[in-house]
Amino acid sequence: MPEQPLPLRVLVVDDDLDTTESFRILFTLWGHHVETANDGPAALAAAAAFRPDVVLLDIMMPGMDGYEVARRLRRMPELRETLLIALTGLGRPADVADARAAGFDRHLVKPADLAELERLLGTPGRT
Repeated sequence: MPEQPLPLRVLVVDDDLDTTESFRILFTLWGHHVETANDGPAALAAAAAFRPDVVLLDIMMPGMDGYEVARRLRRMPELRETLLIALTGLGRPADVADARAAGFDRHLVKPADLAELERLLGTPGRT
């Protein structure tokens, strides 16, 4: 992903409402613009409208899983450069390989390492 100006547009996708709300609050405090979605179809619609710089995406969701969402996002020309971050409970090497094959750029295991997320997203206004 080319270096993005800050603040970033961040889409957080997880079927757990507490997770999406927690990250919405955190990333907003970090100075980013945040949208959330709680399932695959809503994520695709939000991504098309919001055109995020970064998508933080859970893999294990009912219905359309995060792998399928990532594959569909990568087929959207306007989102090809979007940073896709898997945030999941799946952490085996095979899971990381599956995420990479689906189009994810990064693979983080829950619970999220906030220092790693801050490094990936940055915090506008802080040095």
